[in-house]
Amino acid sequence: MALLAVDMGLRTGLALYEGTGRLVWYRSHNYGSTERLKQDVPRILESINGLTALVIEGGGNLANVWLKEAERRGKRVICIGAETWRPLFFYPREQKSGLAAKKYAGELARNVIIWSGAKKPTALRHDAAEAILIGLWGVIRMGWIQELPRELQRK
Repeated sequence: MALLAVDMGLRTGLALYEGTGRLVWYRSHNYGSTERLKQDVPRILESINGLTALVIEGGGNLANVWLKEAERRGKRVICIGAETWRPLFFYPREQKSGLAAKKYAGELARNVIIWSGAKKPTALRHDAAEAILIGLWGVIRMGWIQELPRELQRK
């Protein structure tokens, strides 16, 4: 089983989780245009063995690109907004501004990378960091792990 998390935009964050709930890889890509995104989405989905579900943050025309391709392949898709996943990871004061939330997302995403044993980043863009957290929310929602791992819980 595999779950792909997408922090959607022309600059897209992606994070892949395996059925154990651990992060496998993460990345950020600047597509620059909807057309370039449309060309790449099939290749991305085709490259993931055992893809079970996608969790997408965002909506509109860009979401439709992912939705149509996922539906064509018979994959489960969950579309959410930031207000859905952020409360699981952040205190209310950390969500008051997008800038603050992005800072905390980067910190927690680095902890997820370490916990998962994934390759450590030289730089971690905020869209990849948010995709990591969207995916972690997704694996909890799918029941692949029951709760936020102790190592990732805030003191």
